Amino acid sequence: MGREPVSIDLALQGGGSHGAFTWGVLDRLLEEHWLHISAISGTSAGAMNAAVLADGWVNGGAKGARRALAEYWKRVSRAARFSPLQRSPLDRLAGRWTLDSSPAYIAMDLMSRLLSPYDLNPLGIALNPLRHILADSIDFERLARSPIKLFVTATKVRTGRGRIFRNGEITPDVLLASACLPTMFRAIEIDGEAYWDGGYAGNPTITPLVRETDARDVIFVQINPSERPKIPQSAAEILNRLNEISFNSALAKELRMIALLRQVADPGTGEGACWAEMRTHRIHSDFLTSLGASSKLNSEWDFVAMLRDEGRRAASDFLNTNADALGKRSTADIDILLQEC
Repeated sequence: MGREPVSIDLALQGGGSHGAFTWGVLDRLLEEHWLHISAISGTSAGAMNAAVLADGWVNGGAKGARRALAEYWKRVSRAARFSPLQRSPLDRLAGRWTLDSSPAYIAMDLMSRLLSPYDLNPLGIALNPLRHILADSIDFERLARSPIKLFVTATKVRTGRGRIFRNGEITPDVLLASACLPTMFRAIEIDGEAYWDGGYAGNPTITPLVRETDARDVIFVQINPSERPKIPQSAAEILNRLNEISFNSALAKELRMIALLRQVADPGTGEGACWAEMRTHRIHSDFLTSLGASSKLNSEWDFVAMLRDEGRRAASDFLNTNADALGKRSTADIDILLQEC
């Protein structure tokens, strides 16, 4: 006997090539025909996964979405073969997935502290290979018609506030803006406004999932660790942790606000019911915490495939433990955030 269908929303974090973990999670969830994806909010790599899935869904349902995600990540990995950012022989011998000993990575890291993308690329030549990959992977006119609602966040450089782009507004520039790290790329201009990575304003943004969809279960796929057991000591570790805190802070504040609204909202009808009835869930992996920051720029197929498999495993563990709770109760307690105020 099949399960009763449950509508879910997905919230997908960014994190460079670690987004292949999210690919694995999505691939596993799409195998469950009783789970109906209503909407996805994504930032950076999460936004790209979301757009590829939603477009693929129009062209073949769950199977089309799974096929589109696989083809997208294969394109990313093929493009990475021509990148100077490769693991060094030392990293390979030590079995590390990081680029910490890569001459190109070290040079890029040093230059980013001295020179801006505007110094290194004064003519504004489009250098990001993801632009062509996205154009080959997504039919943006078809994406506008997808039944899966998309919410992609990018950060306005002038104001520091986020802007949420929806299906019909999403273009390659929007996705590149959502993933635009200011130390690596010039800001992406859209309608006369300059944008940086959406993670500074929402990684990802949760509010539209509550206010603009009928689903009441939000599954958050976490890439950036919210906690680390050890105090960072090296310069690279300190900078990585600062970035993690920065990219997690907007999300933590929004979740704290949602936790408060769930306690005080009138659970009757309308707006109050949306907040009061929200159920939260989380899929994550401690394995991601063990990976160095530079591995987010490593898109070798073996690494990408390993992250995909880890994502599938994490999603399977989540379903084995929490499938019966979906549609009924939360499995991730965000009320604990109120105790940290």
